[in-house]
Amino acid sequence: MKLSHRAQTVEPFHAMAFGQRAAALEAEGKRVVKLSLGEPDFGAPPQVREAMREAMDGRPLPYTVALGLPALREAISEFYRIRHGVEVDPARILVTSGASAALLVVVAATTDPGDDVIMADPSYPCNRQLVESFGGRVVGVPTSIESRYQLDVPSVEAVWGERTASIMIATPSNPTGTSVPFEELATLCAFVRERGAWRIVDEIYLNLSDPGEGGTPPRSVLNVDPEAIVVNSFSKYFGMTGWRLGWAVLPEALVPAVEKLATNYFLSASAPAQLAALAAFTPESLSICEERRVELADRRDLVLEGLKRIGLPVPVLPDGAFYVYFDVSRTGLSSWDFCGRALEEAQVALTPGRDFGAHTGESHVRLSYAASRTELVEGLRRLESFVEGLLP
Repeated sequence: MKLSHRAQTVEPFHAMAFGQRAAALEAEGKRVVKLSLGEPDFGAPPQVREAMREAMDGRPLPYTVALGLPALREAISEFYRIRHGVEVDPARILVTSGASAALLVVVAATTDPGDDVIMADPSYPCNRQLVESFGGRVVGVPTSIESRYQLDVPSVEAVWGERTASIMIATPSNPTGTSVPFEELATLCAFVRERGAWRIVDEIYLNLSDPGEGGTPPRSVLNVDPEAIVVNSFSKYFGMTGWRLGWAVLPEALVPAVEKLATNYFLSASAPAQLAALAAFTPESLSICEERRVELADRRDLVLEGLKRIGLPVPVLPDGAFYVYFDVSRTGLSSWDFCGRALEEAQVALTPGRDFGAHTGESHVRLSYAASRTELVEGLRRLESFVEGLLP
């Protein structure tokens, strides 16, 4: 018996090693401040939790259709109309077992062996693994401070080739928390569309973006590119990480193929989670989520001020998500060693840049400010003492 080549060559999520070590330290009785997890400390809104209790009242919970509960797809469509000012036919919405499943079926539907998929370096590591699992080739584009660690037209044009099948964009991004300026996003999507390639846009953190002028909500790429493939999630803005529920908005022509793939890959998303998620779109839930977004922005300010005090520069200020991507070069340590020593000596868990790409992987560290204010203040205090001990 043998393992597949895919199983043997898949890259591990290196940051998991730090999570395992943090757990071991906690088992020894030490208090670890976890600033490594992309998981809001709020949990789901109360109305969603109550709706889940009602869904689990003993009623039958059969499979939903593969595309998802019709009422939930309609609620998501209405959310786009009210929040982002864009009309999305519910028939184009696929509800999935987390955004990861949405990315899986989207990559499966758009990538053949030998196809090139362009993405930023740094970017979310699992996207690279998905592309390679289907025989695609990841074309990582080293990004710059000037481009806010994001793709732009010149960088994409420089690597464009005959086999380019798609680009993958995350705005705002994990790990950097930075967005593509909207006009640049529109120009970039037009460039790719004219060349007949897919635009796969991760908007998982879109609703945690800073508002526009006059407090207007952030704009979805669908406002300027209705045929873009958009992936989103209930995990971040709605605080429902463990519920494993996401969605994709698909071009109409792609829906039949993706429906067949979804049926074969996961049949349908969790029925009770879908029923409960309907309550995420009530005025009460949305009001709570907006209050939490403001709180996260305040936590970001707290972290940026703390890192500045410590002397750990943030080359590009984040404008969404809940991550800060800071440079540890002046400490003389690689990001891996910095995170390892911060965990062992200060009991602060962070995420080294190695998982997110090669370009800044050894010099940058990701901090998640999704932790509570108390944890952030304590973590920054410990980091300050730790860095003081490193520098002459």
